Amino acid sequence: MALTGRIARQLKHELLQHSKQRAPQAYRRTFVQTARPTSDKPSSAHRQQVRSFAKTTMVLAAAPQVAPNAQAYLASGAVGTSQKKVDVKKVLVIGSGGLAIGQAGEFDYSGSQALKALKEEGVTSILINPNIATIQTAHVLADEVYYLPVTPEYVTYVIEKERPDGIFLSFGGQTALNLGVKMDEMGIFERYGVQVLGTSTKTLKTSEDRELFANALNEINIPIAESIAVGTIDDALQAAETVGYPVIIRAAYALGGLGSGFADNADELRDLSARSLTLSPQILVEKSLKGWKEAEYEVVRDAADNCITVCNMENFDPLGVHTGDSIVVSPSQTFSDEEYHMLRTASIKIVRHLGVVGECNVQYALQPDGLDYRVIEVNARLSRSSALASKATGYPLAYTAAKIGLGYDLPNLPNAVTRTTTANFEPSLDYIVTKIPRWDLAKFQNVDRSIGSSMKSVGEVMAIGRTFEESFQKAIRQVDPKYDGVQGDHFEDLDEVLKNPTDRRWLAVGQAMMHEGYSVDRVHELSKIDRWFLYKIQNIVDCTHELEAIGSLFGVKKELMLKAKKMGFSDKQIAKAVNCKEDEVRARRKNFGIRPWVKKIDTLAAEFPADTNYLYTTYNASTHDVTFNDHGIIVLGSGVYRIGSSVEFDWCAVNATLSLKDLGKKTVMINYNPETYSTDFDVPDRLYFEELSYERVMDIYELETASGVVVSVGGQLPQNIALRLQETGKAKVLGTDPKDIDKAEDRQQFSQILDSIGVDQPAWKELTSYEEARKFADDVSYPVLVRPSYVLSGAAMTVIRTPDELEEKLLAASNVSPDHPVVITKFIEGAQEIDVDAVAHHGNLLIHAVSEHIEQAGVHSGDASLVLPPSSLPKETLDRCKDIAKKVAKAWNITGPFNMQIICAENPEGGESLLKVIECNLRASRSFPFSSKVLGTNFIDVATRALLDKDVPEPVDLMEQKRDYVAVKVPQFSWTRLAGADPYLGVEMSSTGEMACFGKDLIEAYWTAMQSTMNFRMPNPGEGLLFGGDTATSDLGTIVDYLKPLGYKLYAANQEVKQHLESASKDGSVSVEVIEFPKQDKRKLREVFQKYDIRGVFNLAKRRASSMVDEDYVMRRNAVDFGVPLFMEPKTAVLFAQCMSEKLPKGDGIPSEVRRWSEFIGGKPL
Repeated sequence: MALTGRIARQLKHELLQHSKQRAPQAYRRTFVQTARPTSDKPSSAHRQQVRSFAKTTMVLAAAPQVAPNAQAYLASGAVGTSQKKVDVKKVLVIGSGGLAIGQAGEFDYSGSQALKALKEEGVTSILINPNIATIQTAHVLADEVYYLPVTPEYVTYVIEKERPDGIFLSFGGQTALNLGVKMDEMGIFERYGVQVLGTSTKTLKTSEDRELFANALNEINIPIAESIAVGTIDDALQAAETVGYPVIIRAAYALGGLGSGFADNADELRDLSARSLTLSPQILVEKSLKGWKEAEYEVVRDAADNCITVCNMENFDPLGVHTGDSIVVSPSQTFSDEEYHMLRTASIKIVRHLGVVGECNVQYALQPDGLDYRVIEVNARLSRSSALASKATGYPLAYTAAKIGLGYDLPNLPNAVTRTTTANFEPSLDYIVTKIPRWDLAKFQNVDRSIGSSMKSVGEVMAIGRTFEESFQKAIRQVDPKYDGVQGDHFEDLDEVLKNPTDRRWLAVGQAMMHEGYSVDRVHELSKIDRWFLYKIQNIVDCTHELEAIGSLFGVKKELMLKAKKMGFSDKQIAKAVNCKEDEVRARRKNFGIRPWVKKIDTLAAEFPADTNYLYTTYNASTHDVTFNDHGIIVLGSGVYRIGSSVEFDWCAVNATLSLKDLGKKTVMINYNPETYSTDFDVPDRLYFEELSYERVMDIYELETASGVVVSVGGQLPQNIALRLQETGKAKVLGTDPKDIDKAEDRQQFSQILDSIGVDQPAWKELTSYEEARKFADDVSYPVLVRPSYVLSGAAMTVIRTPDELEEKLLAASNVSPDHPVVITKFIEGAQEIDVDAVAHHGNLLIHAVSEHIEQAGVHSGDASLVLPPSSLPKETLDRCKDIAKKVAKAWNITGPFNMQIICAENPEGGESLLKVIECNLRASRSFPFSSKVLGTNFIDVATRALLDKDVPEPVDLMEQKRDYVAVKVPQFSWTRLAGADPYLGVEMSSTGEMACFGKDLIEAYWTAMQSTMNFRMPNPGEGLLFGGDTATSDLGTIVDYLKPLGYKLYAANQEVKQHLESASKDGSVSVEVIEFPKQDKRKLREVFQKYDIRGVFNLAKRRASSMVDEDYVMRRNAVDFGVPLFMEPKTAVLFAQCMSEKLPKGDGIPSEVRRWSEFIGGKPL
């Protein structure tokens, strides 16, 4: 026995040494802390949980090992599946609403998991979530759906109507958590007998209220950053004196670090705390630990006190950058075993003490050169990191948390992914995951590009590799295909960016090391990024220089090619270094026999056989983990969420996959976005967590010998490689021929085809000099829409109204030349825009939907409010739109989904209105989920059948059917996050998400939809409203006429607006007060807002502001910063004023818009 004990110890020692040497560091397997049974005798279940090392080694010595059998294991009764303690029949799940910065698709994913768990248990689920773009809000997962605002008022109506006996609050992000705490305080759950499942509201409150949280951790001697909770600016200044500068401010009950920031002195603190206190009632002043390492642990605990840490993550960026804006690796790479276990033990202690039931996330600051640490915060709900952790480890956190909420405990839950173990195990990984955020700050003017404690990124990517270098370079390319891997960029002041991070910081590190010859130590001194990561980047830099030194492809031998591929170099990256074409590198690499290997996400680090379909490719391997006999159809996902391409394309990709399965096809999904439902383990038959590049898609296509690839459901990324997949890669692209897709993307060909089929379009020209541009603009008359192909600063597309603006745009802000032509289009003022979503089969139209925009043309369709069925378009216009769709489908021989944008303008010569096509995409569009869910027909299902030529339905005109409801889709903006950006709508898209609500008419639907926007607070009669903007139109006067009878106090910032409002109103009885309006002192302006109780701002400016002291810009920007509803677009502002006049004051009883989705559309067709 002593001998076997020694063997075990020796084995353990060698394993430890080995794991210390190599990255990725697999977690040292930690035996699960199980709650001790009450009796002295261990129960049989408990005995099975304890593994005896000695016995194992004896077996090792005695017999050849037989792989454990998953089915036999489950059949043995080790995992009891019959246990369910909480008695609920109907559960209300609170969704997170529209996607916003700080609260995006990860909550759509976790909510979907919770609904899946309820369905398995046979519990009826009621979902309240106005986000129409997501997979969650369909009857595939939820039994009933309410598209309503996630507010205490509407949720109470739903509770009154549905009478659920349980509610889940931890799957809808901060929105659901704040709502739950508030409703609990109002006594609503108690009144209706609704049980909060999982973590209690008391625990939620403790984790969110900074003071309660600090007290709770002090009770168990866990160190937290020294902090003082305050409610006023003066108290904040006093607290900072006590704690000592520099300080960080955090807001309670806020998501994604909203309202937080660093202050080095009293002046900075005064401004920062003033802003934070408008967003949250309580703020925390704490000592800044900038430069410390940051780590997170994901912890799961059940009601029986079983507790495990599922995943730990380490930030590449030191403390000071919000974890949502940090590059993150998992598992941690630079922690010693002691540090890892110290933080793990603390996590379990905290979660037990707080009484979390379900999933929880603990964030730490760790001293870089000692064992000192601080707890930063605890999220007692599913967080952004839990979606990442679930995908990184293959442990379904949200699903497990939902089952725990229903009363299961961990030893009795089978792990849904591996199917060979219970949920009571800690994953250990034999790979490394890198997450990199995606920012879209360049889309906004005046925006502050620095990143700090408040999150600004709109999405994130996750890459899997066997080394940090491989994983890191894959992730960089996933963020944007324009990047090849580690590279540099031009910086005015490189050291400044290394010291004070912006969204381009990783490029600054690349520039410093790749091109400026900075040493690892110098970059570390400036950036405080751990040297371990910098040495790994140095390896990539050295390999790049080695390739460049050879200078030709034929000089690259097999060893070097393999070395580069193992470090995550793409073929294109190698081609660039040795001055050749990507296809030549691919050919040479394949000649050398160098191909990627396919590995499973093996959460058991090969200790047990893991049966998963989560796959990734790597060059750091020598065998495949799977066989390739399926010949499935590959569906290309939409990649990272960014402005312009978000969860709606994930809805399309998931539905295409489900439809293919229904049609009996094997499916392969390629996508790398951890926040999505499409990258969940049970959606496709095989999931590749991989790049959507030509190289990787072809690798997988060839390995799988796939029978086809779908490029029309993942937005623009798959479209961009479609032609190359077919022409160079000889892949079978399903649906519309990529050559035809190319004809729609190329403006010249697109235009010629429209002319040939008699479809009108606005006058346009591609020009190569400023003089030509000026002449064309004079010919067609201003305004014109200008799109330079090369932009130096500002938004790419702009509406230009005068010759001076044209000169400024084309000579100062961009470069116009034969190499960089500019496209100028006649812009039609005051026109209405129409969206057509459609599906065709061999050029014949199958189904179509026609939605109208509320806003005038000139607002990007992604930022516009869509109405379906249209409420103002005459039948003949609908018929003409259908006719155009038929002609377009035939001309491009479309098979699959397509979308058109049409402008409807008055005919200057009288007669029927002019319909002009401004854009056509031969793929699914952003509005496909909206059209499908409103009309009760799954457009993607019809499209998938068309792609396969199988069970294709007969053409049907959905617009002919009379409907007694209307739905409105409205945009969700994230202006609050984007400090300095001008909240103004133009031709460039700026919204991050969308919501839709139904109603009996346009007023009811729009009224509800606007209240669904995040943190919207309705101005109550008697409060103040501030007006500003363009006095040349009658819109402001119309708004005042609607609102005056309600008793609002009306204010203006100048005499001109006051006189306009008073003279433009119908009966001349309106009185408007001019108030002081300090444009350069934010603090004074806030006091003005408070003094006059301004709770709503209507600012209808004619154009975007040109300076930071423009009165309209200051009014718009500060309305957003002070958390006041802002109406800045004329049509929607007038419509909402009309809604207020009809809907306020509110009546008694449940309002008529509170109806199930299935009641509106008459059944559950989706």
